[in-house]
Amino acid sequence: MKTSTKTISCLIIDDEAIAREVIATHLSKIDNVNVIASCSNALEAFNHINKRTIDLVFLDINMPEISGISFAKSINKNIKIIFTTAYREYAVEGFELQAVDYLLKPISFERLLKAVNTYFEVYHNQSKAKSNPSENNNFMFVRSDRRMLKIDFDKIVYIESYSDYIKIHLIDSSTIVTRETISSVEAKLPKEHFIRIHRSYIIALNKIDSFTNEQIAISKQSLPISRSYKKEVLTILNQF
Repeated sequence: MKTSTKTISCLIIDDEAIAREVIATHLSKIDNVNVIASCSNALEAFNHINKRTIDLVFLDINMPEISGISFAKSINKNIKIIFTTAYREYAVEGFELQAVDYLLKPISFERLLKAVNTYFEVYHNQSKAKSNPSENNNFMFVRSDRRMLKIDFDKIVYIESYSDYIKIHLIDSSTIVTRETISSVEAKLPKEHFIRIHRSYIIALNKIDSFTNEQIAISKQSLPISRSYKKEVLTILNQF
């Protein structure tokens, strides 16, 4: 089954040989997925990650010595994780680590294919768009309530930060909460349509009602322009 035009490199990590064989058999049916290695423990997997570029890891959680959770926390965040486990109770912690998906054993081909397609749609194709600005989409995906939600850029009014969480305020007065930093979301936004006005706020330029040198009125809210962003913000706003 075809998923994308570019092949991705994967690792399978599980201390049970049968579980590794099942995943490998499923993946062999999917085009553009190359299994670099099938590892019985995290230490073996580290050796491959240090030598090769790995895009996606199918990772068991309950393993001896180094657990899947500990392994996921220690690797480069550009390497995406699909957890494969028999234990439902680890799901919340798995999703907090920004996992692509969380698969419960026994894993069917259809369920694994869905997880792989999620990776291509949300991560692989999104990073490909960033490297080709002319092909950028007019939306982004964020994780909220254990799902990846699609958000159209033109529906965003402003974005508000609370430590490791952010609130995305939309034109219908609804909000989406996601456990990301404001800087990581800022990197996904088109710079010609959005501007950071404060360490805690990003606004949509076309949603501004009015502004002064200190504040911006937007969607019945008055948001501060911080001193460190003021020069850039006022320069851009005065161009309009």
